[in-house]
Amino acid sequence: MSGADNRVKVGIIGGAGYTAGELLRLLINHPKVEIAWVNSRSNAGKRISEVHESLEGETDLKFSDGYSLDNIDVLFLCSAHGASREFWNENPLPEHLKVVDLAQDYRDESNGYIYGLTDLNGSRVAAGRLVANPGCFATAIQLSLLPLAAAGLLPAEINITALTGSTGAGVKPGATTHFSWRNDNVSVYKPFVHQHLAEISRTLTRLQPSAADTRITFIPVRGDFARGIFAMTTLDCNLDEAEVRKLYEEFYRDSSFTRISDRPINLKQVVNTNKALIGLNVNDGKLLVTAAIDNLLKGASGQALENMNILCGFDPTEGLKLKGSAF
Repeated sequence: MSGADNRVKVGIIGGAGYTAGELLRLLINHPKVEIAWVNSRSNAGKRISEVHESLEGETDLKFSDGYSLDNIDVLFLCSAHGASREFWNENPLPEHLKVVDLAQDYRDESNGYIYGLTDLNGSRVAAGRLVANPGCFATAIQLSLLPLAAAGLLPAEINITALTGSTGAGVKPGATTHFSWRNDNVSVYKPFVHQHLAEISRTLTRLQPSAADTRITFIPVRGDFARGIFAMTTLDCNLDEAEVRKLYEEFYRDSSFTRISDRPINLKQVVNTNKALIGLNVNDGKLLVTAAIDNLLKGASGQALENMNILCGFDPTEGLKLKGSAF
């Protein structure tokens, strides 16, 4: 750790997007962190609060054009998918540096990275220094299925429908993110072939090798809201509801943020928090698992900070004790 007060010094590459903005909001209020620099070539010289307006009055930091990996302890990579590999092709990795990458480049655990699904791999992250942060859909869906996979109970077919907020598409405007199109509207995109299926399948197969033959039908849906993911997973199940609930509660007994609810869950319970809420319903041999997370927090920047806390030996909840907006 750097500095007289032993605070961790962090740097951020790709500081202008939604995930970087949320990460900055969290880091500014983290008692054990000092933000050394935030890189954004397109915004170099601007005050961070000019781009991330919710940070007005919170920081006087400005975006930098350059960066030094030698004067920081932790690096967050918040650039677009594919940019991380380019970054490491251009820069040597210092031996002291810990890295949390929010892109999908190393989620296959290549190049020494650990897949940072904290509820499953927290102990591995604690022993490592390079972390590939999971995708947002992948986080919600895996949390829905991990206890079943660990018990070898995944069936031959799983059906998932999941809604996501418009912030999941990133900060760059597009035809399907404009308010006039998204408002009062719902649409399906990338049915059956969403890119997060790869990391979901890898994790489930590691826990239950026979899941390599499981057919996962995933239908992503653009929701009429800004942030959050609400995933509904149905599958065959021979357990009754009490047995399923016990299985999930045992699996997540030591989890910092995942909770099993005994009531129907809704999206507003998790927005602006790092929580994952799981609901369970069994009827006539079918299990419905509902999962709700904030796509920008537990699905991205919140879990990234959770990974940083684990890497640095802090309490995983440090800087993440957030209250949901609710209304």
